[in-house]
Amino acid sequence: MEPCARPRAGRSVIRTAGWTRPPDLSEAPARAAGRIGQGEPLRGLECMSERAAAAGTGPGSRLEIGLVYETFETYARRSGEPVDAHVEYEPLATVEALEAAVRRLGHRPVRLGSPFDLLESIGAGCLPRVDVALNIAEAFGSRNRESFAPALLEMAGVPYLGSDGLTLSLTLDKAWASERAAAAGLYVAPHCVLSSAAEAHAAALPAPFPLFVKPRWEGASKGIRASSRVEDREGLAREVARIASDYAQPALVEAFLDGAEYTVTVVGHAPARALPVLQRALDLDSRIGLHALEGPGDDAPAPREHCAPGALDTALEAELQRLGERAFALFDCRDFARADFRLDAEGRACFLEINPLPTFAPDGSFGILAELQGRSLDELLADVIGEALERPELAAHTQGGVGSGRSGSGPSRPSRPRERREWR
Repeated sequence: MEPCARPRAGRSVIRTAGWTRPPDLSEAPARAAGRIGQGEPLRGLECMSERAAAAGTGPGSRLEIGLVYETFETYARRSGEPVDAHVEYEPLATVEALEAAVRRLGHRPVRLGSPFDLLESIGAGCLPRVDVALNIAEAFGSRNRESFAPALLEMAGVPYLGSDGLTLSLTLDKAWASERAAAAGLYVAPHCVLSSAAEAHAAALPAPFPLFVKPRWEGASKGIRASSRVEDREGLAREVARIASDYAQPALVEAFLDGAEYTVTVVGHAPARALPVLQRALDLDSRIGLHALEGPGDDAPAPREHCAPGALDTALEAELQRLGERAFALFDCRDFARADFRLDAEGRACFLEINPLPTFAPDGSFGILAELQGRSLDELLADVIGEALERPELAAHTQGGVGSGRSGSGPSRPSRPRERREWR
């Protein structure tokens, strides 16, 4: 494995929100493999204006598409919560990009708000009339929180894009997801679950030090710090205790993998397809993903030095795409997801997690993929949304613009940010 070093001269790496890419599009691995031409749709995605017209879901049959979402301002902050408590939510720019994508397809976006707004609207009988919904809401509380919106939409009879609540809950629990992946033959890091400092001092360890400690059921790298890489029992006990205290859940303890980290975006159906692979930048000192450290909990006095140790050749990219598609199918994901992998010392790709609620923010993976193509983010998202609307389970509801039959003046909105409540 190539050591983690500063990018070599002549092959510099540009970092954007924790991602790395070559500065010249002609050097991008996917372009070098002949799969992306500037301005062309991503592999397997046709121009959705043509697909929508062919499917009967174009401007002539406009749909009302509800958006279930949260922004950083949706919930009021609580005293004593960790500094990264709201990191999973979205900037308003994400909602606006999705609205632009929906309009590009000739449909009308309808803001439904958070899962708690959705609950109030359904309970009050004032859910707006929508034909289908797009859920990107994380909610808060238990490991079932990502299933809140899908469950409510199902109870209200509203079909939706994306994965269902069972898939969202299973994949959010990183320990269960790793066990399912391993049972299906995917390579995962040796791991265990610890709930207290006392357990950390006494438990049999899954691998020699260094180990990596993170919350069992969080997303968006919540709870990960530079101290998450531990070198001894004392450090392990300290980090497990921090996770248990700050995030009210057990810690997942894994062997620390020293190789390059990659992310694979998978979209579509019958079959789902992996898009070009992106490499994540690593912190030069800890070798933890830079995206996981440069958040609200980062106390580094200066910008962190980073590296990108991987060489993403055609063979490795093809293998990562194959594994991403396999994980997508294994967890019964629908329409879109992002799978993360890291190489071990022998160069084997290890499954880290799959996220069926990937961010659509401009600086996330979809934004970077659109940039590599020379396309706008909303154009790429229109491709993804348009194809999702053609999924057979949704097409019966959407073709012809048949609505859900609900009406009302819209969700009841609180006059101030909603207080966060504990859900168990």
